[in-house]
Amino acid sequence: MHPQLEAQRFHSCLDLVQALEKCHQADFYKQAFGLCNPEKEALTQCLHNARLEGEKYHILANREKRKEMDAKWKQMQEEEYGEDALLKILLQRQLERKQSGKTAE
Repeated sequence: MHPQLEAQRFHSCLDLVQALEKCHQADFYKQAFGLCNPEKEALTQCLHNARLEGEKYHILANREKRKEMDAKWKQMQEEEYGEDALLKILLQRQLERKQSGKTAE
């Protein structure tokens, strides 16, 4: 048996939940001999599809958030080092020169 379902999350499967409950409440022998299995399998498939839809939605939402964060990080680096990080490149070259000058002595 499936656990209690959230109505807002699995609203597309509500009719299948009700059909399964109706089948189970009608006669005990239907449940005991597996005559409600088609309803149960349809509900299981519907819940699986609903879960996959939710995962897709969350994955896409997280990708969008990640794009926004990457853009913010890029903007922060451009504010700190200038466009194309030119200042950072110059500082690294100067540091390499200092290090190579010390090792040559």
